[in-house]
Amino acid sequence: MKIVRFLLGCTCLSFGLIETGHAADYAYVVSYIEAAPAAKDQAADMLRRLANLSRREAGSIRFEVLQRIGYPDQFAVLEVWDNVKAQEAHGGAAHVQLFREKVKPLLRAPYDERPHIPLSVGTADAAGAKGGKGAKGAIYAVTHVDVIPKGKDEGTEAVKQLSTASRKEPNALRFDSLTQTSRPNHMTLVEMWKDQKAVTAHSAADHTKQFRDKLGPLSGALFDERFYRALD
Repeated sequence: MKIVRFLLGCTCLSFGLIETGHAADYAYVVSYIEAAPAAKDQAADMLRRLANLSRREAGSIRFEVLQRIGYPDQFAVLEVWDNVKAQEAHGGAAHVQLFREKVKPLLRAPYDERPHIPLSVGTADAAGAKGGKGAKGAIYAVTHVDVIPKGKDEGTEAVKQLSTASRKEPNALRFDSLTQTSRPNHMTLVEMWKDQKAVTAHSAADHTKQFRDKLGPLSGALFDERFYRALD
């Protein structure tokens, strides 16, 4: 019996390692959309339709559309694809091309799409992984972290440490850190918290304050933290 339990434990561990290794191949995209205030509802409807169609595509792991709290004309799209090939195929899909064409007149700034690679991400079963939708009532934080080029390695390590520590918080539903594909000193934090109380607790946590202290002298731009709720 002990041998069976040992083998089962090894099997589970192996699956966990396979999952983690495969996640390293995922393609991540974070996009920002700013609609004209009068067109925010129309843009939101178009984004909902885009999400519904995109989740049906081969290789779609997660496709979430967020609306910024306090700024209802600003949106973010979080995409996770099985690999770069799937992400590129999505970009060329007919429904994506039609969306880009139709939404363009509604925008007050260019569609800002930023491909990423994973830096420190949680397991594939983190909240919102299945079906591409987030947890109901959750609060998202999407933060751009820009460090000066000579501080890239130190800044990257600080972001990784923050990610690992933050995922252990009791009400953290997701805490992933990503690196922009074209600019390795530009990183994005993608967080999902149970509620506002959890967000407040995280902001006051020792590991968060230590991170901000480390980041200060390395920063190349303002710490850009934005809060959202899932649109659909």
